[in-house]
Amino acid sequence: MSNISNRREFLSKSIQVGAAALAMTIPGRLSTASSKNTSQGSQKWQIGCYTRPWDKHDYRVALDSIAEAGFKHAGLMTCNSKERLVVSVKTSEDEAIKINEEVKKRKLEVASVYGGGIPVDKSLQAGIDGLKKLIDNCAIVQSKTLLMGGTGNKELYETYYKAIAECCDYAAEKKIGITIKPHGGMNATGPQCRKLVEKLNHKNFTLWYDPGNIFYYSNGELNPVDDAKTVNGLVSGVCIKDYVHPKKVAVTPGAGQVDFPAVLSQLEKGGFTHGPLIIETLKPGTLSEINQQAKIARQFVEGLVL
Repeated sequence: MSNISNRREFLSKSIQVGAAALAMTIPGRLSTASSKNTSQGSQKWQIGCYTRPWDKHDYRVALDSIAEAGFKHAGLMTCNSKERLVVSVKTSEDEAIKINEEVKKRKLEVASVYGGGIPVDKSLQAGIDGLKKLIDNCAIVQSKTLLMGGTGNKELYETYYKAIAECCDYAAEKKIGITIKPHGGMNATGPQCRKLVEKLNHKNFTLWYDPGNIFYYSNGELNPVDDAKTVNGLVSGVCIKDYVHPKKVAVTPGAGQVDFPAVLSQLEKGGFTHGPLIIETLKPGTLSEINQQAKIARQFVEGLVL
């Protein structure tokens, strides 16, 4: 009973404390990575890596590799679990607590959680309940943001975004920002994402930019340097993802077609002046090879903001 009580107390405190203030903004050839955000006392740019490059492994292997590569921030995304995600709507309270413990063991901070879909196919209420579960799990793992992928199902479009709209205040109370990324379907480009953000019209719903996906979902025809001009004032974080034609994003940043200095400079002009830069994909290989690519990617991103 004492153990249960302690866990409940921990959860209660985590929900109240949440994920720290929502980081808003980022850029291209930018100011120094070591400069301080005076309101938070944290780095101006939070450079991190998602678990996705290690998704054939347990998430703890990914966390080990992220820490060993010199990152201080992690993004929780895919892994080799049953749900293929580190955190999902099916992640229990106890599982989320354990994930938080594993993150802290490695002296990492969670900058973003991608939790997959929400069950709006069942009903609006089911979607709301699922999204609130994801938000609660973000609070437990102390993530600053929850990343949504959108929906390509036209029949579920209105329900999906109605569920998000209903949860924006709930997430804001826990200091967790809800973000949407360019992810194909009806949110494949900057203008489409702008339409969504303006549709919900809530300060706690922003854009998490992904230049690699701009190339990917346009079959290499839309350059993110041009697309980035359409998202001024919307961006609160960036997936650092490169692209090689045709249709390849499993690329270490800097080795593909994305002109990251130009993209980030455009985002900075549009108001993204600080925040998370989280690497999503790397060149695949053996575990040791991926780990080496992670170090190369970290150095590349650091070079963009020095």
